[in-house]
Amino acid sequence: MVRRLLIIISVLVCGIITGVAQLKPAHPDMDAIREASTDPNSKYYYPRLLEMFMSNDTVMTADDYRYFYYGSMFQEDYNPYRESPYENQIKQMEKLYLKQEHLTRAERQSIEELAKKCLEDNPLDLRQLMYRVYVYEQNKKYNLAKIWKHKLDRILLTIAASGSGTTPEDAWVVAYPSHEFEFFNLSGGSVTGREFQPPYYDKLTVRNKKGDKVAEHYFNLHTLLEQYYLKHPEER
Repeated sequence: MVRRLLIIISVLVCGIITGVAQLKPAHPDMDAIREASTDPNSKYYYPRLLEMFMSNDTVMTADDYRYFYYGSMFQEDYNPYRESPYENQIKQMEKLYLKQEHLTRAERQSIEELAKKCLEDNPLDLRQLMYRVYVYEQNKKYNLAKIWKHKLDRILLTIAASGSGTTPEDAWVVAYPSHEFEFFNLSGGSVTGREFQPPYYDKLTVRNKKGDKVAEHYFNLHTLLEQYYLKHPEER
């Protein structure tokens, strides 16, 4: 099971590296994204992009993914710290992942159904996107696996293209704090430390895949925190 997931991850990383090499990192224009994602007449209207994302195809462009990913923060039900309503089921399922190399048909079906429910609740649940790819491959639904692998790859690429991550001024921008860890976990890195730096940066210490180098990377949480505190002013 673990070996198979690592194969999936390695393919994703190759796509991200190739994609970033072809793009100049740029901080997303949040004002433009806010306006377009909430305008029913815009081609980047969030419900329209959400419908495209949840379909079994790969027609979305790089701009579509940028407006979809960051536009999620301007939706009424957005909460970057909200726990999945299926968290107990997820924990039980992950215990199963760790215990077994081969899963039964019924177990694979349960994984697929849970992943779909989680993604209906939060389409940007990167962990469940990865498990959805895994179960499609295990069930030999290779075309579907390729499609959803592409979607996960594009989201990670969207984050990677938002900056260089080397300084606070050029930090990567995420819509969910959990994406900081998943961004590196999916690339084979290991997060060894996390420190919040006012006014709105996270500094992560990351050990590389070989374990012989440690680097510091920065994430910008400005819009994430701004939208959270608008809805939860008592948390300030």
